[in-house]
Amino acid sequence: MARSIDISIHKHQLRLFDGNRLMKVYSIGVGKMLTPTPSGTYIIINKAYNLGGFIGAFWMGLSKPHYGIHGTSNPASIGKNVSHGCTRMHNHDVIKLSPMVPIGTHVSIHK
Repeated sequence: MARSIDISIHKHQLRLFDGNRLMKVYSIGVGKMLTPTPSGTYIIINKAYNLGGFIGAFWMGLSKPHYGIHGTSNPASIGKNVSHGCTRMHNHDVIKLSPMVPIGTHVSIHK
C-alpha cells in the first residue's frame, strides 16, 4: 500500500499512514494568520538535506510552489502558528520521516 501524509493545521499534527494504517504522529508548526498553511492535496516533489537556517536539517518540497515540510532552527515554534505557510517539524522528526516517504507521496492538508 502507498504511504500518505495527513496534516491537521488546527491540531498541529502530521500523521503518516501506510494505506489505512496509522504509522506515526508528529507535532508540527504551521503558518501564521497572514501567511497561512494552504489547505489542499499535494505531492512531495523534491527533497534536500542540511539546508540549515530556518529550514533546519531537511526539506521536502510540495507540488504547491514555495511550500514544504521541513525542519526548523527554532524548536520552540513547534505546536504554534508561526511559519510563512510551510509545515515545520523538529529536526530529528523530519530526518526520521524523510526516508519513509518517497517523492510522489500524497500530502493532504486541512484545517
